[in-house]
Amino acid sequence: MREFKDLKIAVAGTGYVGLSIATLLSQHHKVMAVDIIPEKVETINNKKSPIQDEYIEKYLAEKELDLTATLDAKEAYSDADFVVIAAPTNYDSKKNFFDTSAVEAVIKLVIEYNPEAIMVIKSTIPVGYTASVREKFHCDNIIFSPEFLRESKALYDNLYPSRIIVGTDVDNARLVKAAHTFAELLQEGAIKENIDTLFMGFTEAEAVKLFANTYLALRVSYFNELDTYAEMKGLNTRDIINGVCLDPRIGTHYNNPSFGYGGYCLPKDTKQLLANFQDVPQNLIRAIVDSNSTRKQFIVDQVLAMQPKVVGAFRLTMKSGSDNFRQSSTLDVIEKLRTHGVEVIVYEPTSSLDTLQGCRVVNDLALFKRASDVIIANRYDSVLDDTADKVYTRDLWQRD
Repeated sequence: MREFKDLKIAVAGTGYVGLSIATLLSQHHKVMAVDIIPEKVETINNKKSPIQDEYIEKYLAEKELDLTATLDAKEAYSDADFVVIAAPTNYDSKKNFFDTSAVEAVIKLVIEYNPEAIMVIKSTIPVGYTASVREKFHCDNIIFSPEFLRESKALYDNLYPSRIIVGTDVDNARLVKAAHTFAELLQEGAIKENIDTLFMGFTEAEAVKLFANTYLALRVSYFNELDTYAEMKGLNTRDIINGVCLDPRIGTHYNNPSFGYGGYCLPKDTKQLLANFQDVPQNLIRAIVDSNSTRKQFIVDQVLAMQPKVVGAFRLTMKSGSDNFRQSSTLDVIEKLRTHGVEVIVYEPTSSLDTLQGCRVVNDLALFKRASDVIIANRYDSVLDDTADKVYTRDLWQRD
C-alpha cells in the first residue's frame, strides 16, 4: 500500500453511496469510479451528477476533484490501494434471498486484476455476509463499512457524518491497520471534525447497519400508527405528536407521518433483519415489517372512501429534493388502488417515461390537477395550494 497522501481509490458503482464516496475521497486522492452505464460515466466526466443531490452537484461543478468515471474495471482496479464496493443489492422477502450478485461480481474482478487491494464493502448486505464471502473467495482482503446517508443528502451526510464505522478482522493486524487507514480517508474528506469513529468485527458492523435502519423504520411506523389512530378517532394528530415529542427522550425529529417507510434501505433492511431472527425469539421486528403494509392499506382505504374515479399521484419520490422512487410507499398505494379498479395517473417530473407502474404519466401539472378527482401526496408541495381541497396527504409539517 502506498503512503497515505498517494493512496489511489477505485469505487464500484455510482449510485448515492458510490458517487458520494467517490466525490468525498477525490478531494485529496485520485479516484476512479466504475459503472456499467455509459451515459452515467459521460455525465460524471462532464462534471455533472446523474442523480439529484445538491452537494454532489455542487462539488462536481465547482471543486477541483481528482475523479474520473470509467467503464473499464480493469483500469480502475489494477492500480487501486482500496476498492470501495457500492454495487446495488436487493432483498426478496418471498424467496428469503438477498441478491448480492453485483457485489460478488466486483470481488471476482478485483481478485483477478489486483489481489493485493483492500476491498471495502459499502453496499447493504446481510449479517454474516463479509465472513462468508471471504471464505467463499479465499480472500482476506475484504472488510465492511456501513453507510449512513439520506437520499438527496448523500454527500452532505459524508461531509458531516454522524459516525464512521469500519468492520474488520480484529485478529489481523494488517487489516486492522487498513481499517484505520480507510477511516482516516473518510475523516480527511469530511468537513466535520472530531467524528465518532468505531472499529469492530465486520459481522458486528453489518448488524449495526440493519439494526440502525430498523430503528428508523420503527420510529416511522410509530408515528404513522399514531396518525392512523388519531385520524380514525377524529383527533388532531399534530397536537398529539407535539405533546409526545416535547419529551426530550423522544424528541421532535423524524416524526412527520407518511404513507409508510420506503427508499433504498429501510424496506429491505427490516425484512433482512427479520430473516436473521429466524432462530431468535422476537415480536417487535416482525411488527415493524407488518406495520408498513398495514399503514399503506389504511391510506388506500381512506382514499377509496372518497369514491374517486381518477386518483392523481403527486410525485413518487420519498424525499424532498430527491429523484429516486425505488421502493416508494406511494408505488404500493398505487398498486393497491388499481386492484380496486381505480384509474391512477402520475405526476413525476423526474421521469421522461409515458407510463409508470402501469399508470399514465401526466407531467403537465395543470392538466394533472384537472384530471384528478383526488390527489395523493406523500409529501405536500405549495404548487398544490390551488387544489388543496382535492389533496389527501398525511404530511403535517411539509418536511421529511
